[in-house]
Amino acid sequence: MKARLHTDWRAIPDSARGTVAALGNFDGVHLGHAHLVHALHAARPGCELAVVTFEPHPRELFRPQDPPFRLTLEQERFAALAALGVKHVFQIGFDREFSTMSAEDFVTRVLHESLGLRHVACGLDFAFGHRRRGNVDFLAERSGELGIGLTVVPPLSDGLGPYSSSRIRRLLQDGYPERAAEELGRPWSIRGVVQHGDKRGRLLGFPTANVPLGRHLEPARGVYAVSVRLADGTVHPGVANIGRRPTINDGQESRLEVHLLGFSGDLYGQHLSVALHTLLRAERRFDGLDALKAQIARDSEQAATYLSTRQPGAEPSRT
Repeated sequence: MKARLHTDWRAIPDSARGTVAALGNFDGVHLGHAHLVHALHAARPGCELAVVTFEPHPRELFRPQDPPFRLTLEQERFAALAALGVKHVFQIGFDREFSTMSAEDFVTRVLHESLGLRHVACGLDFAFGHRRRGNVDFLAERSGELGIGLTVVPPLSDGLGPYSSSRIRRLLQDGYPERAAEELGRPWSIRGVVQHGDKRGRLLGFPTANVPLGRHLEPARGVYAVSVRLADGTVHPGVANIGRRPTINDGQESRLEVHLLGFSGDLYGQHLSVALHTLLRAERRFDGLDALKAQIARDSEQAATYLSTRQPGAEPSRT
């Protein structure tokens, strides 16, 4: 059975009710999140796994002035959860109306009446309901009254502390995608639709696909060795620049531009998933287009050498 995405908690089909669900935002779907899902499976091994999550992330609603911070948007998060063996993703629309729902109503109306959950799992710090007044103690008491089992899962930690989305964001912003990949269980990817650019890359002999960062976190600016998954499922090695292109434009907009090594074809309008593997160099200005063109050639060669020893685009293993 393929994983299914449910976006209206008020209209859940009978076939999706009666599951067991992990609760949380799941931004990044990192190893700590996988640990939570595995703990839920261990607690109720005979039940279909589900996740209850929110879209947009509550922080995006309450602090819209913040810079984009998301590790995964809806599609990437759904794919990563499905790879963990999750069969149902209940993605609750988090708007102003929902944000005022009481903790009592969230447990009773959403988890019990609408989703019909048999068991839930969450972290020690899970908070919910209006002004985050619901906590694990309240969830334990109310879910018990409703006949819903509960597993509270301590965080997965290493020598640096608990795995967290915040920790992974810092690694990416500091230019360490390899270390971020270790904590995610897969390379970090930016997914988006290829848009028309100014075609400067084509004039330089290195045509690029322009993918807006949108609501994604902006990682360290510079040039990366990447792998690119196309809409048809094929994966291609590439070299990407993330930044404001100080040599050839006014530096007002940060963007992702990726050149697929050895590839020719029209990618406009396609959905791409660009996985970052290593930062080759920081963003910098060059003395003219000839110097930039020579550097892009060196970057492409370095990316090809780096990626030739790896298997870019490998999917995380399923449980």
